[in-house]
Amino acid sequence: MADAISLHNHVIIKKSLLSTKAYYEPTQSRIKVKILSYPVTEGEHLERILDMPLAKWADEINRKGKPQPGAIGNFRLELCLSEDHQFCALQLFRFADYGFRSLGEAHFFEGNESEQVIENLF
Repeated sequence: MADAISLHNHVIIKKSLLSTKAYYEPTQSRIKVKILSYPVTEGEHLERILDMPLAKWADEINRKGKPQPGAIGNFRLELCLSEDHQFCALQLFRFADYGFRSLGEAHFFEGNESEQVIENLF
């Protein structure tokens, strides 16, 4: 997902001798990375949600609940989130053939949509 983030129009990557940091350019907010694991049933539920239009996420989550991460799982969600919650990027992976394989492109959200994603999923 690092390649997708680095190519996004509103993300600035700052490299120094010892570190690399990403910022959401419109607000100058630092972007942090989280990796969450999900068991099969929760991961499949999350996959269905990510395949829906954002406007339908809340209804699906109200119906079936928020996908709950676990200690170890077959699904991995990579999440990049600005500290001010005005930007987030999500990409879901599934373990297969001895490694995690992407289940699609990274999803990017900004402004109110980013806040909705964070409220609905986390």
